[in-house]
Amino acid sequence: MTILAISTRRLEKFLGLMTRLWPTVIAYCTILITVIAIMKIPEAKDYVGPDNDDGMRLIEVRDLLNGQSWFDLMQYRLGVDGTSMHWSRLIDLPIATLIKFFGLFLASEHAEAVALAIWPLSLILPLMLAMAIAGRRIGGVAGMHISLGMTVLMVMTSGRFVPGAIDHHNAQQGLVATMVAMLLDPRYRAWNFAIAGLCAAIAIAVGVETSPAVASICIVVAISWAWHGEIYAPAARTFGLSLAIAVSVFFFGTIPPRLYSAVTCDNLSLGFYSLSAIGGALLAGATVLASRSSRAVRFAVLAGVGAAIGISAVLIAPQCLHNPLNDLDPMLVELWLNGISEARSIAALAKTEAFTIGAFYAVGFFGLAVCLFRIIQRDRVEIHLIIMFLLGVSWAIAAFQVRGAAFSNMIAILPLSLMIIDARRVSNGDRENIAAALCYILVVLASVPAAWAVAGSLVELQRESPEERKQAADVEGTQEICRTEEAMAPLKKLPVGMVVASSEIGVPILRFTDQHVLTAPYHRNQRGMLTELHIGLAEPKEAEAFMRGAGATALAFCPTDVATQQLQRLKPDGLYAQLAKGNIPNYLQPYATASGVQYFLFKPVD
Repeated sequence: MTILAISTRRLEKFLGLMTRLWPTVIAYCTILITVIAIMKIPEAKDYVGPDNDDGMRLIEVRDLLNGQSWFDLMQYRLGVDGTSMHWSRLIDLPIATLIKFFGLFLASEHAEAVALAIWPLSLILPLMLAMAIAGRRIGGVAGMHISLGMTVLMVMTSGRFVPGAIDHHNAQQGLVATMVAMLLDPRYRAWNFAIAGLCAAIAIAVGVETSPAVASICIVVAISWAWHGEIYAPAARTFGLSLAIAVSVFFFGTIPPRLYSAVTCDNLSLGFYSLSAIGGALLAGATVLASRSSRAVRFAVLAGVGAAIGISAVLIAPQCLHNPLNDLDPMLVELWLNGISEARSIAALAKTEAFTIGAFYAVGFFGLAVCLFRIIQRDRVEIHLIIMFLLGVSWAIAAFQVRGAAFSNMIAILPLSLMIIDARRVSNGDRENIAAALCYILVVLASVPAAWAVAGSLVELQRESPEERKQAADVEGTQEICRTEEAMAPLKKLPVGMVVASSEIGVPILRFTDQHVLTAPYHRNQRGMLTELHIGLAEPKEAEAFMRGAGATALAFCPTDVATQQLQRLKPDGLYAQLAKGNIPNYLQPYATASGVQYFLFKPVD
């Protein structure tokens, strides 16, 4: 046998493997994880991601490892009297387990570094598997590969799966992808819907950001049952029971008994638990009682289920029928929430960063248009109806808060994969047709958010002057300097006390020192955040009273911090503005300076 023949057989065997689900997913994941690790780990300045939530998650995990109760999510060092966090131990647990395991062989800091690198990279596998399954179910082998390729680009450019990114958003993305993939099973097998129900329950337990996606999944299952009847009944029944049982396990397994009757609207509590459990149980019951009835009767029963859930929501959790952030103090909305980039709406982005709109919204809109076109053409109507509804809900949420674009861009991969398959078929069918080839290229580019981001950046580069670009880069660099371990070093030498600092410096203080801090960017710490804002805005004499009331022992002042500079501009005679000018009141004693952060000891004047 010649070398050429052997090579041909090996190639054919490899190509055959690449038509199967698991070998394909493993191949893509291996390459993707290797590339990300090689690109990100050597150049990383810190083993924790740059987002405040990554640092706070590590603090929460450390508390768990140091003996804080599984049911106790209080951050005792944050705020005037501590702050109860709205996150879930379900994310803390695997990270803590990895740290504990690697701690058997490595020093604690190295164990943390390895665990924080492995956790986000490990989440790539379930995401890629879900997108591969979804792509294969709607577009065969070609759909699987195109879906995986586009998902690779999404992961590479999102920053949510890089080493150190331990916030829950990456897990949420994988959960939503899995739910969508399970719903697209053309044979309506019950085990798929059991997985979808379980993922819905986990998503609710992990964070309420995915509640619109979970609700839309539930609606799709319910309407599909009402339309199809008996053939869909096992799937819908399994989904409802899986959701009800799993969310019950997570509620009683993560919520302390003293909070069983409490209703909070930013995490799993009686409100979200009762609605999920009631809805799942009623859907399962409806499939038992009405699956053999006429379609009209099934829809009537479904309307009754919806009415029961609506009444339950009004009776149990009426306060959760609006955005929980609407309860924020207007001062926090103006000086903090409106400055959070991921909380901005499409209208706000259009005013301040119009060049980013394409990256966040164009692909989702393109996906919706493709779905609508397919439905009009009577092409795989049910699949495109499901995807269009799920995508439409995600896109609408993204229009309200840009953070939702991660989900809409991900779901849009599916209909756009089918569009790319068709465009490729047309192009390959007539290789002499330049217009067809150009159309194929444009469809591919228009389906990738990164292409829109590059286009927007090029437009912005033409608009910005070199001085503006340099100023923006300098601000970003000096902002990060104030958050390093070196910048926090002077606080390690002080007795434990309450440190007044900008909210952007709060998490690094908690992470690198044993000090308490007045504020960090979390909405449940309204009292601490408002107190810090009043201290920075108040005239020095009034600021002393605020600091005394907060029990402050020290003040950390970073002149280049964006939030601090905002307060300086608002109140030129305020404490932060005076400190920036070098005017130090007599109750603040200069203590140290490190990496641009100035530290003062608070010595109240009697």
